[in-house]
Amino acid sequence: MAGLVEQLDFEVNPLFERLIEDILRDGYSIMDTFFPEETINGLRADLLHKYEEDYFKKAAIGNRTNEIIKTEIRGDFILWMDEAKLNSVQSVFFNRINELSDYLNKTCFLGILKKEFHYAVYPEGKFYKRHLDTFQNDDGRRLSVVCYLNENDWLPEHGGELLLYLNDENGKEYAKRVFPMPGRTVIFESQKIEHEVKPANRQRLSITGWLKTRS
Repeated sequence: MAGLVEQLDFEVNPLFERLIEDILRDGYSIMDTFFPEETINGLRADLLHKYEEDYFKKAAIGNRTNEIIKTEIRGDFILWMDEAKLNSVQSVFFNRINELSDYLNKTCFLGILKKEFHYAVYPEGKFYKRHLDTFQNDDGRRLSVVCYLNENDWLPEHGGELLLYLNDENGKEYAKRVFPMPGRTVIFESQKIEHEVKPANRQRLSITGWLKTRS
């Protein structure tokens, strides 16, 4: 009976449906209105405050049980977000992510059990070389999520683009170039799409995270 009630209460979300269609067709989705502008502005202010207060640490490669700092591979600084200790604007972000996770579990049966997200700051000229968001000792990451918090005057010529490495219908590889415009959200398959972050000529801000099927 409970399952029937859940089905009757289910409402189709057009934005989430478009995201699902994009990922089924292309392996990724790019949305510029996933979060309201007010939320983006609040998250940017929160990130910058915490960065100025020196809460961030140098990002490493590998997962949390096998971290190695290699500046020749990645040059960003990160701050993990604890879902049990969220402030008001972080709660708005996670509420939206939880909405999406619940929708994907109901419609696509993905079995998402866990989310992990961090703020990221790339100083001018820093980058993250081509990589895949999965590990030998942890293959739980199903979908990668990047939300850009750059200043509202950010332009494509500032650089810092995300490259998604894809294959065309003939199997030939090409790079999809995604500029980190403020408020833009990119979601892609963690275990299938290699990607990299190109250097920017100014500080680059984002939230990056993963929807996971298991720990």
